[in-house]
Amino acid sequence: MTADDVRETGAALAARALELPELAHARTVAAYVSVGSEPGTRALLDALRARGVRVLLPVLLADNDLDWGAYEGHDSLVRVRHGDRMALLEPAGERLGPEAVLAADAVLLPGLAVDGRGMRLGRGGGSYDRVLARLERAGGDPALVVLLYDSEVVGLVPEEPHDRPVRAAVTPSGVHRFR
Repeated sequence: MTADDVRETGAALAARALELPELAHARTVAAYVSVGSEPGTRALLDALRARGVRVLLPVLLADNDLDWGAYEGHDSLVRVRHGDRMALLEPAGERLGPEAVLAADAVLLPGLAVDGRGMRLGRGGGSYDRVLARLERAGGDPALVVLLYDSEVVGLVPEEPHDRPVRAAVTPSGVHRFR
């Protein structure tokens, strides 16, 4: 996809996501900054912040777990390269700790695909598996929403015992609800 395609689909994705009741009433949303050809999240991050929502963004730790920081706009992001992996945009401010995600009313997740059961296929690093396990151990029940392209809603993805289903998938053309 071209940069224009990613930007256009990001705007459509933001519009669909902002219609979700789970985000309409959220005070804190854990999200992420898209990279590469992932569906663009910047328009959504800015729209949530403009609504007065506290947006938490991940900071990748050496063990692939996630710390969190507050999103304060584009100027608050720094590009960080993690070894041989891709560079990520992360919040430059104070680190809030891995437990900060427990305050989230909704968690927006990246993914490669989701199936009709709401099972999400991630990139394989386990970062969000740790986040979801942390939420489960703490008894947290935020809305789990994966952001994808339309073609990434598929019939079936592989599932492992630690995987947790999402409540919804948002694509540029609409919202897919599960269970």
